Amino acid sequence: MLRLPDPRRVARSDWLQLARFLAVGLSGYAVNLLVFWLATAGGMHYIPAATVAFVVAWLNNFVLNRHWTFRAAGEAVMAQGLRYLLVCLVALGANLVILHVLVDAGLGELYAQAIAIILVTPLNYLLSRRWSFR
Repeated sequence: MLRLPDPRRVARSDWLQLARFLAVGLSGYAVNLLVFWLATAGGMHYIPAATVAFVVAWLNNFVLNRHWTFRAAGEAVMAQGLRYLLVCLVALGANLVILHVLVDAGLGELYAQAIAIILVTPLNYLLSRRWSFR
């Protein structure tokens, strides 16, 4: 049985780390949506546009999460980067499914991308914290 943590017993440092992760995520969110918008406005299909936006936002988020959120710069950058990339690829897969479903349902591409990113953020945080930047 899955047991959820009691938020009242979570250490203050964990809440601060979550706040830093969300701040980094907000910057990555803005980068992602800007690149996505530029790509789709330039005529690119929304699925490749989401992939390009992912790559740019991933670079932004990796550097900031490594050095600021998780302060995990002591580990080899390649190993950590590979783990973070794998986590983000899982999140990208979920994002693309949600994006496709929302666009097929009639939602505009930019709005669908904005919602998809928000919906996959908890998955990305948990996997990043537990595995990428452990």
